[in-house]
Amino acid sequence: MARRDARAGAACRDEILKISASELTPVDVARIIEMAWEDRTPFEAIEAQFGLNESAVVALMRAELKRTTFKVWRARMAARTTKHAALRDPAVVRHRAVHTRQA
Repeated sequence: MARRDARAGAACRDEILKISASELTPVDVARIIEMAWEDRTPFEAIEAQFGLNESAVVALMRAELKRTTFKVWRARMAARTTKHAALRDPAVVRHRAVHTRQA
């Protein structure tokens, strides 16, 4: 079973490298993971900023996270309509915290 997981991880990394036009730095990877965990950040925003579509983000998360953490993240994302811009309520343009200055 460990061999299968190693092959899956290698395949995920290969997919990420094929999809990304430029090399991702550790800082970029950390930011992508952070954005992927955020409820209100759609996959389209990640794609616009880093050039990784949803399947590439899933592959990155699978490669970078522990198995159980990935499963928790995946289950959480499956239940969120806010992760896709097309499924969002048109009134939701951008999240702004209540405590920030509104100009």
